[in-house]
Amino acid sequence: MQIAIHTGAHFTDEERLIKCLMRNAEVFSQHGIAVPGPGRYRTLLKNTMSALKDAPPAPDARDVLLDAILDDAQADRMILSNTNLFGAPRAAIRRGMIYPTAGTRMANICQLFPHDQVEMFIGIRNPASFLPELFKRSPRQTFDHFTDGVDPRDIFWSELLLRIRSEAPNVSITVWCNEDTPLIWGQLIREIAGLDPVANIIGSFDLLAEIMSDEGMKRFQDYLDTHDGISEMQIRRIVAAFLDKFALEDELEEELDLPDWDEALVDELTDIYDEDVFTIQRIPGVTVIEP
Repeated sequence: MQIAIHTGAHFTDEERLIKCLMRNAEVFSQHGIAVPGPGRYRTLLKNTMSALKDAPPAPDARDVLLDAILDDAQADRMILSNTNLFGAPRAAIRRGMIYPTAGTRMANICQLFPHDQVEMFIGIRNPASFLPELFKRSPRQTFDHFTDGVDPRDIFWSELLLRIRSEAPNVSITVWCNEDTPLIWGQLIREIAGLDPVANIIGSFDLLAEIMSDEGMKRFQDYLDTHDGISEMQIRRIVAAFLDKFALEDELEEELDLPDWDEALVDELTDIYDEDVFTIQRIPGVTVIEP
């Protein structure tokens, strides 16, 4: 069985992604793809992962889990999603590492499903906005305490992915930047579902509607309705053109709430993030989805 596990930086688009997957569940099932509701597996998987800290999985652990999650349904591919897979927000940064338990947890998942094809899908986010959001939800009193004294310039997503590749080398990893999500939403859903790039899905442009004016969305949809056979790459160029004219600027801007961070530091962190994405693209076994 193929097991697609979606996680991502906290405060990304997980809830909307789950809703989109669930909206397509009936169509997906015709292709042997199961999209169980999160209530079926999150607590179960959390308790199972906790038990693996003390002992390896029982021989029948996989079958017991699948029976509980799928409820006797047959599937060739199962999609699971949990932003907290690698830990709650308060534990997301330790000693300058993003999700320090991620490698171990992915290795444990591979132990649970030793003969299955495990795939991981993770959205990442610019540390210039990601770290402040985490800090606001942290019990730490100062940002320096929150990062254990590590300079935010030295916190990298590539370090996380290299760690996961080292501890769970058989897991294929697909990565995207949360900032690009509205532009790649349709492809992202198809990739997680393991569908053909041109397969029809419900809600391909759900996120685009949140950052484009109503007039722009109407014109965009009219354009698609009158132009058949447009490739995914062509659609992205068309989206970019419409956004250039009809984007809702207020929806594209993020507010930062760290009084000690000036614009120069935010720009520097953004440049470092861009370079880190280039590093991630060169990691074997990692695929980066880009606009």
